[in-house]
Amino acid sequence: MSLIRYLPSPYLPLPSAAARRRGFLQSAAPPGARAAAVHVLAANRVVLGCGLVTLDYLATVDAYPRPDDKIRSGELQISGGGNAGNALTGAARLGLNTRLISKVANDEIGGTVLSELEEAGIDVSHLIISDGGNTTFVYVIIDKKTKTRTCIITSGYPPMVPCDISMSNLSAALQDVNLLYLDGYSHEMALSVGKQADLMKIPILVDAEPERTKTELEHLLDLSSYIVCSGKFPEKWTSISCIPSALLEILVQYPRARFVIATLGENGCMMLERIEGDQL
Repeated sequence: MSLIRYLPSPYLPLPSAAARRRGFLQSAAPPGARAAAVHVLAANRVVLGCGLVTLDYLATVDAYPRPDDKIRSGELQISGGGNAGNALTGAARLGLNTRLISKVANDEIGGTVLSELEEAGIDVSHLIISDGGNTTFVYVIIDKKTKTRTCIITSGYPPMVPCDISMSNLSAALQDVNLLYLDGYSHEMALSVGKQADLMKIPILVDAEPERTKTELEHLLDLSSYIVCSGKFPEKWTSISCIPSALLEILVQYPRARFVIATLGENGCMMLERIEGDQL
């Protein structure tokens, strides 16, 4: 028997996007004894991420510009980013062992991204570095008034494809991994890594973005143990405007998923969890 547990958002304010400093997104660790306990639990746990790393140019403005406006930024930061880069940096700062499969070019931006990943303690031995091309970079406009951010992405070239990594290297990357994180970037590569992880009985977390198409995501979601998405994704995916109902529909569509979480910006998040047996 499968039961569903619904956990609503606590509606607690989250740190402003402007709180990002130079370097990948910082995850706040609990202070004191609690932090020590977290690190003990994280010992010998390995998270492998496959996905996007970028260099972000973050400009903070008082209000988002209108068409043809010229405005000044209050603050400019240059920071490593990308879903996979940020997720693994957060995991590394919680004491987890982290590995990354991604792709950069041998340009200046790629060198900066690589240095920041290494500084964060992420194993980049499986990172693919292309000879030529360009590394993905993003202009991020942070609106202080609405507390939102707008991203303008220039995709890297050449794209990451399954033949970029040999089966022996992929098997080595997946060795002793406790969780695989996929953001859907380069969906063919993500699916290739996901299928191998599934054969090895490794749980898979899919970061589902509304910008991804059904073609890019549906087979990844079929493999997913956990699904995390933005507040816009549930309605786009299911055509159901009520978020709790849409999350329920997602769990119905993907019976292997143990839970689905929708992030809601400053309002926290909402989670729907599948419970096996009669325990809540």
